[in-house]
Amino acid sequence: MSYFKNFGLDREPFSTSPDPSFFFLTKTHKTALTRLEISLRLKRGLNVVFGDVGTGKTTLSRTLIRNFTDDDDFEFHMIFDPGYKSEYQFLYALSKLFHIQEKAHSTTGSKYAIENFLFNKNLHRNKTVVLIIDEGQKLSSESLEILRVFLNYETNEHKLLQLIIFSQLELLPRLKVMPNFLDRISLKYVLEPLNAEEARSMIHFRLCKAGCSNPETLIEESAIELIYENSGGFPRKITYICRNAVERAIMNDQTFITCESIHNLINEDLLLNERRIFA
Repeated sequence: MSYFKNFGLDREPFSTSPDPSFFFLTKTHKTALTRLEISLRLKRGLNVVFGDVGTGKTTLSRTLIRNFTDDDDFEFHMIFDPGYKSEYQFLYALSKLFHIQEKAHSTTGSKYAIENFLFNKNLHRNKTVVLIIDEGQKLSSESLEILRVFLNYETNEHKLLQLIIFSQLELLPRLKVMPNFLDRISLKYVLEPLNAEEARSMIHFRLCKAGCSNPETLIEESAIELIYENSGGFPRKITYICRNAVERAIMNDQTFITCESIHNLINEDLLLNERRIFA
């Protein structure tokens, strides 16, 4: 975009959209990605990835799907908001997601149709069906029980449904009182915030991806340190602060982001939040 030409960039470097090409793989994220891929290829069944808001769960899921783009043996399906109010509503949504033509008028019929779908895909078409659920903390107890039942569908060698749940940590206490579900988890993993060096590397990585040959000519080192301190190491917060900093620099016809400009942005945000609290 022309907005970024003065910065020597070809595109926006700090979009908050979950674009896998801008996903910076920390050691934690790379480990999660590798272990998830192994689990899918070995058809182990249930995987749960926990992380606070803004740790990169959604982008990690998109990156995982992209890594299987050239593998026709895998069929991915994704639910972005699993807050279904009833058992039947959840089953109906799954049937639509799987493009099941057979209409079922009961929960039992829906489960049977989905079971047939999974057997047909795995045993007759040699497809591995992967269901990814984002915002897993929104899953009701009824929906979790349905997923537990689906995880019982298996051959002698593997599970028929490969399930990955990305969730905030608030789901964990609920799973602990569901031992029949908890025992089926093949992989449990927690995404941690970035450390200072990872935050610096992430900012440089995104700038380079957007066309910058030398990030140090665009942002002051002390500015990066201040961004890290005020983000807590959460990738989304880092991206949000950097996006606003670039936008402010463009508005002021500047081509370098200083520590002072970051400090001003952070103070403005704090003031705005205070006004919202007391409004």
